[in-house]
Amino acid sequence: VREMRGDYFIEVEHLAKFPKVRDVSFGIKPGEILGIAGLLGSGRTETAQLLFGFSRMDAGVIKINGKDTVIASPKDAISKGMAFCTENRREEGIIPYMSVKNNIVVSSMKKISRGIVINKKQRNKVVGSYINTLKIKTPNDRQRIRFLSGGNQQKVILARWMATDPKLIILDEPTRGIDVAAKAEIYAIIDALAASGVCIIMISSELPEIINMSDRVLVMCNGYSTGILNRDELTQERIMTLATTEIGA
Repeated sequence: VREMRGDYFIEVEHLAKFPKVRDVSFGIKPGEILGIAGLLGSGRTETAQLLFGFSRMDAGVIKINGKDTVIASPKDAISKGMAFCTENRREEGIIPYMSVKNNIVVSSMKKISRGIVINKKQRNKVVGSYINTLKIKTPNDRQRIRFLSGGNQQKVILARWMATDPKLIILDEPTRGIDVAAKAEIYAIIDALAASGVCIIMISSELPEIINMSDRVLVMCNGYSTGILNRDELTQERIMTLATTEIGA
């Protein structure tokens, strides 16, 4: 059981980007894992992308720490303490011909450089720390990431965003295409992040995963949020009922 701390970090009210996202509302507190469930085409990924600034919303309000906020781009989202692990790891997540080292630090260069000069000692310290902490299996940090297993690639992506000290991480299908042992390690990392006070939004097509990992679950259908279930209400039957509840049909 995780402890959710204080007020909402982020609140979303009537978020819309037609036709995929029609009306979505939720909030998330530090230390909470909010699952997002729904059938294919329900608008789960599009909602996450909209929240992260991949496109402009048509309607709705986003509040961070209680204040209305405009997220105009992913760069803007990152500056506000957000991170995004895409569902398409191979095409949108990793930079395949770059090393593990550079894949980890690519989003946090300001922390390890002055202008265009990289502090190599600091970079190596950061990289080594995440390789050890997340148990990334690689011959060395110069190995091209495309040669790593799917689970280790996913750990590198998590390390990349953890290096930015995020307040909120969006995880879209975080265990897709990885083996059972690697899944357990990814779950442990997610739990540790939440325990440290990071907000987690986790999208998954696997209902057992959503039920086991989430403190609450937002269910979507046809671009609408059809309900939010607390942990003691989470069953596959209840989720599927809400996931097939048509609003505005």
